[in-house]
Amino acid sequence: MSLHHQPSSKPSGEPRAAGFGRVVLVGAGLQNSLIALALLDRDPDAEIVLLEKEPSSARNHTWSCHASDIPADVWNWFEPLVCARWPAYDVRFASYSRRIEGEYLALSSARVEAVLSERLAHAPNARLITNAPVADVGANSVTLEDGTRIDADLVVDSRGPERAAMAVLGYQKFVGLELELSGGTAPVLPTLMDATVAQRDGYRFLYVLPLGPHRILYEDTYYSETPDLDEAEITAGLLKMAAIAGLKVKQVLRRERGVLPLPSRPPKLTRPVSPLLGGYAGGLFHPTTGYSLPVALRLSRALVRCDGDATELERTLAHVARQQRFACWLNRLLFRAFAPRDRHRVLERFYRLPEGTIARFYALESTSLDRARIICGKPPKGFSATGLWQVRSAA
Repeated sequence: MSLHHQPSSKPSGEPRAAGFGRVVLVGAGLQNSLIALALLDRDPDAEIVLLEKEPSSARNHTWSCHASDIPADVWNWFEPLVCARWPAYDVRFASYSRRIEGEYLALSSARVEAVLSERLAHAPNARLITNAPVADVGANSVTLEDGTRIDADLVVDSRGPERAAMAVLGYQKFVGLELELSGGTAPVLPTLMDATVAQRDGYRFLYVLPLGPHRILYEDTYYSETPDLDEAEITAGLLKMAAIAGLKVKQVLRRERGVLPLPSRPPKLTRPVSPLLGGYAGGLFHPTTGYSLPVALRLSRALVRCDGDATELERTLAHVARQQRFACWLNRLLFRAFAPRDRHRVLERFYRLPEGTIARFYALESTSLDRARIICGKPPKGFSATGLWQVRSAA
């Protein structure tokens, strides 16, 4: 099966982008930025058109991952995207705290935009077109709302989570504040989950990233049945928690907000043909954690390695689908077998597992032994026989 449907307009003697001719990327978010950078690393003369409806490709996001999520052969072009890194991270629950060794990384939308812009400036056949809302996406062309048609050998459409096809069980939702500090001591390491905060609206935890001596990201996160967010109330609560922690806030540098659907069954993954759906739109994310970076990176790598043949891409998508089935089973367990006030017990047990099991779960790379470790053993308090029956009957 070929990923491109028509010959490129480039003469056969000129370089081609990893087996493709012209690649048109719809949406300039994380997924398509990674694809563009991967293609340009493979072929600096790659013919790429990146389309963005907004005046800028920059968003207001922070993406995180474990260093173990990153394949060794992409570090050359991926590493410049990293804006912060730490050798370990902490988790906190009412019953215990734990430090988990292993490098943890953060990317910001501002850093991604800066690296992509610099790379495009040195790529003779690649360009970003902003203020370019799209009217129609086809296998071999994209038509803008102003009537402009751009022909393509491969189209990748990555325009956001609202277009993902899935059965929604609940939501991971959050409000985050990046704070500039004028006093107090910011923590040295991130806290991925601080579930010692009051539990409400489902499972709730505080996520903290120390981005510098005087910068910190405070994020209030919920696993909830509803997508509702009272941003004003949550913002006030975050500032109060920062003050209790002894941090003196000089100003709020930026705010971020997210409402990510959590599926009960694996999302419908993109098909390995043009137009290819990328990111959340293509179902390429972790169903339980909401992390999209590792899977977005996996798609980018598969496209570069496939050389126009869909075999590598099909293999990658099949692997992601297998991993997602287990993650969705855990979602059903979390939402159906436990009352909202008891969901934190599931995560308390999970973070007692071996570090490798935790890291592989985040990366969607769980082994059979990992899955056995996650689901076996004494159930946490709050376990509901009725809920388990619902999980099993829906499986």
